[in-house]
Amino acid sequence: MAESYDVIIIGSGPGGYVAAIRASQLGLKTAIVEREHMGGICLNWGCIPTKALLRSAEVLDHANHFKDFGLVLEGTVKPDAKAVVGRSRAVSARLNAGVGFLMKKNKIDIIWGEGKITKPGEIVVGKSSKPVVEPQHPLPKNVKGEGTYTAKHIIIATGARPRALPGIEPDGKLIWTYFEALKPEALPKSLIVMGSGAIGIEFASFYRSMGVDVTVVE
Repeated sequence: MAESYDVIIIGSGPGGYVAAIRASQLGLKTAIVEREHMGGICLNWGCIPTKALLRSAEVLDHANHFKDFGLVLEGTVKPDAKAVVGRSRAVSARLNAGVGFLMKKNKIDIIWGEGKITKPGEIVVGKSSKPVVEPQHPLPKNVKGEGTYTAKHIIIATGARPRALPGIEPDGKLIWTYFEALKPEALPKSLIVMGSGAIGIEFASFYRSMGVDVTVVE
């Protein structure tokens, strides 16, 4: 027999987990379905890790201008790409665990897997069809698995994904999406950023501070 809820949210990003918390606070039996990482793109691959990268870039910029503040820095300061990326991923991992704690604190069930709405009020959760781009963080203890679940209300908060442009499909080497840009194995000598929105300019700023020759195309 399918387990029943008042509300099931598909997706645990900022829209999903906040909706789940509020629904639970209002007395509704609530569950959230996630197939990859708690916190969604923003926490794991967007807002949070980019800010961590930019913070490292900011500190490097300050170090390179110590003389402007009447300070003397002996030796040279240079970025360690692996360490900078490692710090950024660690920040995301801590906050990822924090979302799991919030679910437990608010008595929200986490259903792990890929959710599909099969008919009104019914969700079937199975194994994720999405390739894993990073090892999974440890799952909270209050996790349910694959199966059929029913709900009076279903909220779809599945977020977005990068769009591949014809002829320049990402290959993870020469052509990146933000996934590769967030965790480079080494800093490139030059970089073209297509798009001057918030994400594009954040990456352009970070890589330029790291000493990369950056061109923004808009």
